[in-house]
Amino acid sequence: MTAPEPKPDSTTETGAGTVHATLPDEIRRAVCRASELSRRREETPHEAPLATSVANLDEVLGGGLPRGALVELVGRGSSGRFSTLIATLQQMTSAGEVAALVDQGSQFDPQTAMAAGIDLDRLLWLRPERLDDSLAAAEMLIATGFEFVALDLGLPPVLGRPPLAAWLRLARGAATHHAVVLVGSPYRLSGCAAAAVLSSGCGRGRWSGSVGGLRLLDGISARLELDKHTGSRTRQSTHAVTVFTTAEAAFRAPLATSTTPSSRRQRHVQSV
Repeated sequence: MTAPEPKPDSTTETGAGTVHATLPDEIRRAVCRASELSRRREETPHEAPLATSVANLDEVLGGGLPRGALVELVGRGSSGRFSTLIATLQQMTSAGEVAALVDQGSQFDPQTAMAAGIDLDRLLWLRPERLDDSLAAAEMLIATGFEFVALDLGLPPVLGRPPLAAWLRLARGAATHHAVVLVGSPYRLSGCAAAAVLSSGCGRGRWSGSVGGLRLLDGISARLELDKHTGSRTRQSTHAVTVFTTAEAAFRAPLATSTTPSSRRQRHVQSV
């Protein structure tokens, strides 16, 4: 004779309810079932993302950088990685907001950045030399009230190898304070801490002039791909082509706008 099968649903519900009822009040208020957590998440109002003024990046991410999250943009030299950080800083400071740049790669130039439209009075610039110091600085900036922190790690090799826990603390700090952390790295470093990961391919030259005659380099184009986007509620396109002019690559104001295959116009600041 075989024993009757238990009723997992009722037993589980009863057991979970009994355990929950025996917890102290301060713990019971912070504990809930997975189904309840999912329901709360769906009922939470969706906060508008932070637009970067880089049209294709905002489109791929569904409107901009997700608030309360760490976003990693991976790309080597001449991929448009640093230009994205600069464009977002320009967007924030020109709107009257304060922002911070943790510049481990030492690529930021104040004079040319000011000419590109960044309000230096609203920008805090830090220059640590190692990755562990950069993460600690970014975490401190978020805790003191900065809503946007850009962290550029420069060219490889990146000095310092902090544990994954340091990245997770930074991501948790962004979530707690509803801040945005945009990390520009030459290769993937944030592990599972990033809510969104994008990769920018090597730039390809865009030339003008006839074949066999004088040809001029107008700029570069780079392919931007979305590798990861945790918590996305809508399905977005996963790649786009971003165009940078040579003037933008020199931190100067754009001479002309460029048209991407999706016929959307965009303006950028630098491509390094």
